[in-house]
Amino acid sequence: MAANDLTERNDERSVQSREETRSTEKFLKPAVNIIETEEGLTLLADIPGASKGDLNVNVEKGILTITAPVTRDMPGNAGYTEFELASYYRQFAIPESLDHEKAKADLSNGVLTLRIPKAEAAKPRKIEIQVS
Repeated sequence: MAANDLTERNDERSVQSREETRSTEKFLKPAVNIIETEEGLTLLADIPGASKGDLNVNVEKGILTITAPVTRDMPGNAGYTEFELASYYRQFAIPESLDHEKAKADLSNGVLTLRIPKAEAAKPRKIEIQVS
């Protein structure tokens, strides 16, 4: 398997970003690790404060989109803050060689783990040699 087979950038697809000038809401770009194996891709995203019920992971036209609104349910008035809570938004172009229908996502302790297996046709196969 060549380096970056599945994660190689495809210039034919353009990732559509949100227009910052038209949105009054701020979005945070979650930190993400993407690991490629022979079975597929595993994506790990840090999204602390997001709830499982509000998290949206979606694939459309080869674009993986992760959105997660964050609620600010803290009692009292903030006296001092060093970080800002905002909704999460991130997009990635992913190859068609992945089987999006079999993708599985899990949210635990603020970390989203998304596993997308390769389609059977994209998996490497060993061809048996017949002796005649």
